[in-house]
Amino acid sequence: MIMSNSSLVNYTKISPNKTSPRNHAIDTITIHCMAGDLSVETCGNVFAPTSRQASSNYGIGSDGRIGMYVEEKDRSWCSSSASNDNRAITIEVANDGGESTGWHVSDKAYNALINLVTDICKRNGIKKLLWKGDKSLIGQVDKQNMTVHRWFAAKSCPGDYLYNRHSDIANKVNAKLGATTEQPSVSGSYLVRVTADALNIRSGPGTSYSITGSIKDQGVYTIVQTSGNWGKLKSGAGWICLDYTTRV
Repeated sequence: MIMSNSSLVNYTKISPNKTSPRNHAIDTITIHCMAGDLSVETCGNVFAPTSRQASSNYGIGSDGRIGMYVEEKDRSWCSSSASNDNRAITIEVANDGGESTGWHVSDKAYNALINLVTDICKRNGIKKLLWKGDKSLIGQVDKQNMTVHRWFAAKSCPGDYLYNRHSDIANKVNAKLGATTEQPSVSGSYLVRVTADALNIRSGPGTSYSITGSIKDQGVYTIVQTSGNWGKLKSGAGWICLDYTTRV
């Protein structure tokens, strides 16, 4: 397999913690959180000692700079799963907020993540990112080709902030790839009031997507995108069924 690395990289420090070469074609993206506001240089230093026994292919700082620690041709040691890491590109993202914020990431880091994932997909023939939030679909890349560390170990990684935005990440990357969406959607903001006592928030527009939270205050919320009878929350938390709302 001939594999290249991203030209978006600003800093390189190759970690000894890797398996060379990987034994599977790249067909999966796994996004992690650093659980700290590390620069790309500091992250590289963390992965440098052999005693660490950990690494990632890439890292993104809160300033939006991108570091490379394991070349794409090699498997990083990142997700507590050799099977996953042999087929995935792993990306650590710095957090400018702590655990109480769900390990928030900066806008610069988030935008850099979108651009990096788009670049990875283009170079490795991944035509469309797929996210269902369904652990049972691990390895079924025709249905879901994004995975998370929490599925392989007792960890919160990538933090709720990034986890709840996996659908948004997929949508933004797919827009850059020119991939079609599963359902036609319409952009445009408007307000709705929730009428249900408890309304589930889902990772995508449909009941097949995972539940990421719930609304229990019957409050007013801003919808920024509509797909059928589903609306995407401005907060980025996910999608709600508009059958249980009234337009304000």
